[in-house]
Order: sequence, then structure tokens, then C-alpha cells
Amino acid sequence: MKKILLIFISLICLLSMEAVAQKERKFIRSGNELFEGEKFENSEVEYRKALDKKINSYEAGFNLGDALYKQKKYEEALKQFQTLAVNEKNPEKLGHLFHNMGNTLLESKKIDESIEAYKQSLRYNPNSQETKYNLEYARQMKKKQEEEEEQKKQDQNKDQNKDQKDQDKKNQDKKDQDKKDQDKKDQDKKDQEKNKDQQNKDKQDKGDKDKQQQQQPKISKEDAKRLLEALENDEKKVQEKVQKAKAKAMKAKKTKIKKDW
Repeated sequence: MKKILLIFISLICLLSMEAVAQKERKFIRSGNELFEGEKFENSEVEYRKALDKKINSYEAGFNLGDALYKQKKYEEALKQFQTLAVNEKNPEKLGHLFHNMGNTLLESKKIDESIEAYKQSLRYNPNSQETKYNLEYARQMKKKQEEEEEQKKQDQNKDQNKDQKDQDKKNQDKKDQDKKDQDKKDQDKKDQEKNKDQQNKDKQDKGDKDKQQQQQPKISKEDAKRLLEALENDEKKVQEKVQKAKAKAMKAKKTKIKKDW
């Protein structure tokens, strides 16, 4: 009797599990149809329903990761693939999981991590041409990124050198202008001192002239008149002497001429 009961319970469990599996497969098929029609958000809903029926369903979990990836929900997709990989033992499935991780990381611009994921995928599935191609593509992206970073660094150095040259020129121009300004101030100061010296000299000369004029003796009107008369008398005497000398000379000339005849 107990044996029959156990068989009956086992049969019920099997039927129940079969019913659950059928519902799981139903949601997965629905999700796949939506995925093929590029209705990725709706397919995500169906895959989650499948997981509700069978939480450890690899197919539903893997397809859910793909649906999230197609919606560009890269962080969620990566977590989904990583969760499946934790307990997975099948090398082929692990190869597929790490391949998808590499794709997800590459789309997230995590190039170094994507390269490592592709390498890990090839360890489990070394014959995958698609993974090899994606690995080489990621390496080329890494090379291009390094070249761009190097070019950016060179451009920054050029900009810094240019800025330094501009600053040096600006400093030199300011230094030259300051020197010109100082030279002009010095020249203005010299001119002012020269003008001041000239003014002092002119003032001194004028003072000496005034002093000389002040020191010259002044004569009265009467004295001036007498001095003028004396000068006129002296002039008259000189003229008289000149006339007498001329007359004497003429007389001597006539005498000489008469004697020759």
C-alpha cells in the first residue's frame, strides 16, 4: 500500500514538473518570437516569466541577458551572464557566456575587460571564429585608443608649450615696455633737472646783470653836459690839429715843386 502511495506521489510530482516545464517552454518560445521580431522589451518580460516558473533555467536566463543587451542595458546584461557563469560547469555554455560578456563590456567601452572575457571564452571554446574575430577587433580598438591618448597627450604638450611661449612673450613685452617707461621717466627727469639748472643759470645771470647795473655810477645832468662839452672841445682841438697838419703838408709840397723848376 505504501509503495503504491509513493508511486502515486511521484507520478503527481512528475506531472506537476511537466506542467511547470511546459509553461516555462511556452514563455521561452513566446520570448523568442518577440526577440526575433526585435521586440526586445516584450521578450524580456516573457523570459522573466519563464524564470518565475523555473528559476534555474539556463535558456531563459541566457536569452534574458541577450534581450537586455539588445536594449543597451549593458550593466544588467553583464550581471545576468555573470550570474549564470558562477554555477555553470559545461565548457561550451561557459564559452558562450564569456563571449557575451566580452560583447557587453566592449559596448560599455571597457576594452581591457572585454579582451580578458574573450580570452576566457576561447579557453572554453578555442575553435570559435566569432570570438577570435571579436578579440582581434577589441585589440584594434585598444590600439586605436592608445594612439588617440598619445596624440591627445602630444596636443596637450603642444598647447602647454604654446601657452608658455605666449606667456614668455607677454612677460618680455611687459619687461620691454616697463624699460621704455622707465627710460622715458629717467629722460623726463633729466630734462626737468636741465631746465631747472638753465632757469637757475638764467636767474643768476639776470641777477648779476642787475647787480652790475646797480653798481654803475650815476651822473647828474650837469655833469653829463660838462662831459659832453669837454668831449666836443677835445674833438675841436683834434680837428684843428688835423687841419694844421694838412696845411703844413700842402705848403711843403708847393715849396718842393717850385724848387724843381
